[in-house]
Amino acid sequence: MFNLSNAVDYYYWPTPNGQKVAIFLEESEHPYVAHPVNISNGEQFSTEFTRISPNQRIPAIVDRETGVSVFESGAILLYLAQRRGQFIPDDAKGAAEVMQWLFWQAANLGPILGQAVFFLNYASEHVPLAVARFSKETERLYGVLEQQLSERPYVAGEYSIADMAIYPWVLQHDKQGMTLDGYPNVAAWLEKISMRPAVVRAYAKGEQIRPSGQTDQDRKKLYGLP
Repeated sequence: MFNLSNAVDYYYWPTPNGQKVAIFLEESEHPYVAHPVNISNGEQFSTEFTRISPNQRIPAIVDRETGVSVFESGAILLYLAQRRGQFIPDDAKGAAEVMQWLFWQAANLGPILGQAVFFLNYASEHVPLAVARFSKETERLYGVLEQQLSERPYVAGEYSIADMAIYPWVLQHDKQGMTLDGYPNVAAWLEKISMRPAVVRAYAKGEQIRPSGQTDQDRKKLYGLP
């Protein structure tokens, strides 16, 4: 039986950023309580959630044991990894290797792939310049990841929060107009992570909170589209 007095309250929705932290929480086996924040319905703008996440974006956590709240998925991963002593090396060099790839995902991979998904799938009109711009940069970033994985089994050597941050975005490669035919190392890495029991659990739990029958129109609401 979990001791919920030291649990983590996890406020999220099963988007790529939400699934990053869900993976860590399942991998760490530390008790947590999931609080769905349905961003299709605008629940991220509620007063209660804004107190935890001033930027009004998921995910966010409250650590019951310390009373600390954290928003931004990368910051949450780093906080939990350092607090639990898991999925980040103890030595300075190893930790720096993980952190630079964690920040690479937050500053480069996530924003660019998110724009590619939007302009390819949800924009109300086709914008050739935007599609070309973000598709080209998406291909470049996949090339960076492919090269990194050609020399090691995971992004920073050992399985870490860097992999947890990157995986949910690469999993959506089809929506980004990408195939993995030219990225064999990325494909092998993606399959390896997808078979981890904690990852399977994280995604299964995410699907349980997602409303059945969600349509593309519901997804467009995420982008404020009519």
